[in-house]
Amino acid sequence: MIEGRWQALDAARGIAVLAMIVFHVIWDLAHFGYAPATLPWSAPVKIFGHSIAFAFLFIAGVALVLANRDSMRWPAFWRRFALIGAAAALVTAGTYALFPTSYVFFGILHCIAVASLIAVPLLFAPWPVAFACGAFFLLAGSFFASSAFNADWLQWIGLSTSEPMTQDWRPLFPWAGALLLGVAAGRATLSSQTRFSSFAHRNVKVGNSRLWRERVDAKHPGEGLRASSGKPLTPALRADPLPMGEGLNFLGRHSLLIYLAHQPALFALLLGLAYLMPPAVDATEFIASCEARCMNEGGEGKICHDACACTARETIRSKALAGVTDETERGRRLNEIAQKCVASGR
Repeated sequence: MIEGRWQALDAARGIAVLAMIVFHVIWDLAHFGYAPATLPWSAPVKIFGHSIAFAFLFIAGVALVLANRDSMRWPAFWRRFALIGAAAALVTAGTYALFPTSYVFFGILHCIAVASLIAVPLLFAPWPVAFACGAFFLLAGSFFASSAFNADWLQWIGLSTSEPMTQDWRPLFPWAGALLLGVAAGRATLSSQTRFSSFAHRNVKVGNSRLWRERVDAKHPGEGLRASSGKPLTPALRADPLPMGEGLNFLGRHSLLIYLAHQPALFALLLGLAYLMPPAVDATEFIASCEARCMNEGGEGKICHDACACTARETIRSKALAGVTDETERGRRLNEIAQKCVASGR
């Protein structure tokens, strides 16, 4: 029974992993110029990304309940917490190296780690209590948001009135609510199973009944109810492998490793592609904004146009921005090329 549930969770997590990879491929293609830059911020893609994050957090809540279904397994809990915390720290360090002005300081792994601590008192509470707590986290931001939480060191809470510049933003409010709803779903499932088992055992006729007989087999718990044909009456409760692809189960079992490895792999792939086959660049918008900025600073029209056109041309020719992920570094390189264009009179 429990094994079957773990397989179902692995498969669900595997589907979420595939969706996450698709989402990041879209994001990376836009970042490197192979797709419209506004695509990751379009409503359908944003909803897609939020749905994936909700799924991961919800599944993490259900898994917490199953992992501690009989009693709190503190050694395993703290090992899991330390692993997720270390992975979150690695994400912060890696994104700081690539995006120093928009690094991940409280993304989905940070949220899972902290929300897991919040969930501990609810793992053995009635499921409506966990559900109410989850709903509170989901909705509280609409009522308690305040500029008092806008300080950098408080924004991870999620009650600020401004959103920080970061590559992944999953603050406690509202995102911890998704994990707590998963806890509620896990508790409700276990409670309903307990009631079903109790009802079934009260109504089983012991003996040589034509319709029912009870078999006690310590090697196969949960298979006690069988019809006279010998076939289980409750196949959904058995621990047989679920009819789902082993590939999805594999992805689900290794979701953390895949989460950490897939973006560096995608970045390396697209970085190499950007050097070998640079994306087509439409410099019209860049030249127009560059000219406007130049003229606002007192430059003459023709000089500004020539310098901006030269900057765009030389940037494309030299691939100066290929692989550059930080906006500050991007601006520095453009400024350096612009100064050379002005000095050469082109």
